[in-house]
Amino acid sequence: MQSYTIGQAARLLGVSPDTARRWADAGRVVTHRDEVGRRLIDGRDLAAFSVEVAQGAHTEEGDPYTSVRNAFPGIVTAVTLGDVAAQVEIQAGPHRLVSLLTREAVEELGLEVGMRATARVKSTSVHIDRA
Repeated sequence: MQSYTIGQAARLLGVSPDTARRWADAGRVVTHRDEVGRRLIDGRDLAAFSVEVAQGAHTEEGDPYTSVRNAFPGIVTAVTLGDVAAQVEIQAGPHRLVSLLTREAVEELGLEVGMRATARVKSTSVHIDRA
């Protein structure tokens, strides 16, 4: 079974290594030591913990009701406006999401660099690559 270092787990969870270390110290996720003394988290334990963390994440008051389950709250890092279309980039933890939408939608939402926004992904075709 694959195991992850505290740093790798932190990147996968979208938190700082200090936060992941505090969670491990508090017993929220089980760790063990490898032959050189590094703290590791078993892949199955990390998968279960990541679901727990995601379910425990609070939503802000006023969040829309939606059927989309894949929400990535982050910060707008780029907005490129064309005559009709626009491209918006959001950095959500370690994830960079790029959306193509209408210029009108960007203007109606008032999207600009530096503001908080949530990318919601709903797709019938999701590709998974094994790391």
